[in-house]
Amino acid sequence: MSYRICVVCWGNICRSPMAEYLLKEAVADAGLADAVVVDSAGTSAEESGKEMHHRTRATLARHGHRDLGWGSHRARRFASEWFDEVDLVLAADHDHVRILQERARSAADLAKIRLVRSFDPVAVAAGDLGMADPWYGTEPAYEQTYGEIMAALPGILDHVRAELVRAELA
Repeated sequence: MSYRICVVCWGNICRSPMAEYLLKEAVADAGLADAVVVDSAGTSAEESGKEMHHRTRATLARHGHRDLGWGSHRARRFASEWFDEVDLVLAADHDHVRILQERARSAADLAKIRLVRSFDPVAVAAGDLGMADPWYGTEPAYEQTYGEIMAALPGILDHVRAELVRAELA
């Protein structure tokens, strides 16, 4: 049994795939690759079928991250039925949370939705949990997104480890 995570943004070409591949790498580095599956999607279908944004790829490459399938990434839309297949849905921004809440069919679905930055204690303390869309910006916007995701990764991994232990004890 795997713990399944889906990272969600608007179009699934910038924030969510960046977080997906950073989280996949962090999961592998933590020795959890056999227990955790990470995927991504968008709340909109407008980018469906498109590749990851070139600036997203460039940001990951600039920081020396391994290509864990970037070239095969294709944007897709998060469907309500996917709540049955995932344990955690990580939303990039408050708008995505709202849309996901509208698609949720039960209290159990709602309980799976969290903001990516809710796992970053500095962001929580600052009350700034949203992640701006870098698509409208240049390289510095992508660097900001990268930094926000990286700051949340330790908290996400701690949460995943706790959930894996809880599942073993159940």
